[in-house]
Amino acid sequence: MTHPAALADRLASGLLSFPVTHFDADLRFDEARYREHLAWQASFDVAGLFAAGGTGEGFSLTPDEVDRVVRAAVTEVGGKVPVIAPATGATAVSVAQARAAEAAGAAGVLLFPPYLTEASQRGLVEHVSAVCRATGLGVIVYSRANAVLTDATVAELADRNPNLIGLKDGIGDVEQLTRTYARVGDRLMYIGGLPTAETFALPLLQLGVTTYSSALFNFVPEFALKFYAAVRAQDRVAVYGMLRDFVIPYLDIRDRARGYAVSIVKAGLTAVGRDGGPVRPPLTDLTDDERARLTALVQQLA
Repeated sequence: MTHPAALADRLASGLLSFPVTHFDADLRFDEARYREHLAWQASFDVAGLFAAGGTGEGFSLTPDEVDRVVRAAVTEVGGKVPVIAPATGATAVSVAQARAAEAAGAAGVLLFPPYLTEASQRGLVEHVSAVCRATGLGVIVYSRANAVLTDATVAELADRNPNLIGLKDGIGDVEQLTRTYARVGDRLMYIGGLPTAETFALPLLQLGVTTYSSALFNFVPEFALKFYAAVRAQDRVAVYGMLRDFVIPYLDIRDRARGYAVSIVKAGLTAVGRDGGPVRPPLTDLTDDERARLTALVQQLA
């Protein structure tokens, strides 16, 4: 088992990504194509891969499918790249998934917000702490949606749970991130978790967010790594040039419909000849016109 501190150091050292989960024409998990994709992703210099995450449509998978996806990822690339498994839903479900992740050989756990349920900060402290107690793996908590953590809550969680190693931020609140880093400092690692995180990567670096999860890495890994290197070097000219020429036009397609933050990634894989396949409902796939626009944009990188 990877020691939580060692995992934190590894994940903070480079770019992260959430691989898509492949489905066949009948929307069944296509393990062969998923494994092929993971092997390709792991052939690049990526610091960690998050199985069955948001981009991986973890919210649309059954618990058995989540376990199967995680085990496939661990078997395929776990010896080369840390595989982080999801824990989702109610506390009891998240606890069970954290234990299953450890049994599957995952390197760590990403704890997603509880589904639908709104909770107080006290309730969130108990929720996160229960998951941390359930496993010896390093746990990263995702602050977003109905589980936005204040700086005081993050500090308490860090004090109570030695294996809490990171905070993934899906809000982008500058004041809250500043308060959190000022209070907690380098006790935790900080991951940028807003959709198409490249857009926010440079300014968030100043707030202690040293890495982020790149959806673009799924289909243009060389570009994603080049962008990350420019962010870490604080090369504003290079960052804004890549934002202008690729990322912002990509966002213009992504923003045409809700849920396209996932759909466009699978379409991007198809655009580079790697067949991303369909998304599961309630998500919808890009239209033929949108796919054509995306393909033309991707071809400009060649």
